[in-house]
Amino acid sequence: MKEQGNGKSTVQALISKYFIFIIFLAVVIVLTILKPSFIKPSNLVNILKQVSINGILSFGMMFVIVAGGFDMSVGSTIALSGVIAAMLGRGQVPLIVPLLAAMVVGLLVGVVNGIGVSVGDIPPFIMTLGTMTGVRGLALLASHGKPITGIAAEYKAIAASSVLGIPTLAICLIIVAIICSFVLEKTVYGRRVYACGGNVLAARAAGINTNGMKISTFAIAGLLAGLCGFLMTSRVTIGQPTAAESYEMDAIAACVIGGVSMSGGVGKPLGVVIGALLITVIANGLDILGVSPHWQKVVKGLIIVVAVLIDVKGKSKKD
Repeated sequence: MKEQGNGKSTVQALISKYFIFIIFLAVVIVLTILKPSFIKPSNLVNILKQVSINGILSFGMMFVIVAGGFDMSVGSTIALSGVIAAMLGRGQVPLIVPLLAAMVVGLLVGVVNGIGVSVGDIPPFIMTLGTMTGVRGLALLASHGKPITGIAAEYKAIAASSVLGIPTLAICLIIVAIICSFVLEKTVYGRRVYACGGNVLAARAAGINTNGMKISTFAIAGLLAGLCGFLMTSRVTIGQPTAAESYEMDAIAACVIGGVSMSGGVGKPLGVVIGALLITVIANGLDILGVSPHWQKVVKGLIIVVAVLIDVKGKSKKD
């Protein structure tokens, strides 16, 4: 009987550990049955392109949430950095210039958020809600409220190109995922990020500069949002000041679905990748099935609520 009990608990532990992966596979199977065209190579490539920007953004969000923060401004940061990149990406300067400019813009927004939260003691939601509105306004001002057109052919080619059949956008996501996973799981900095989110007072008592750590995580989120702005401009071939609206919600959804705790201190990079894939696959599948975009938002909202509920209930059981 004892062995049966141990076996049952082992199965439950495995299901719990790989729950999100099991759900992802189930969704893929169901969508394939309902619409066989879902697994056509052309659609799979499209999914890879769609997931790339949200996946990169989600890794930035992961740093902030794991450290005990929250960032509502990343969508607006994508818009502003994308507009700046489009202005500089018309061929007069090397392509590295708009890339660096977009990432610097994102970095500055992130640092402002981090200072406001850490030094100013402003709640993360309020601080980033303010910058979300302000940065979106800056994007509209910089572009005079109109899309920035005329970007160079080599800039457009970034999102349209592929290497060995793998879209360049997906390769960017893979590189970011590898770097972020290494930093979070294999470095002292990563352990300090988790420590700040797990118990900020204990982290401070251990000699960790918690203010500096939080500023750095917001800076990383902003930097990656800037990269997303550069890549999105390449994909849509214009700098759109109204771009990336609600992208912050997709990034948050990918994190919480992937097991990142909203209370901080918990989360695995692989889970974020699966979470981003699940969000994208669901959206893509609903599109193919002809479901209204309005219902897609309802589904995303429900997913976020359920994921957070599972996180909260799981923590209460442990306590």
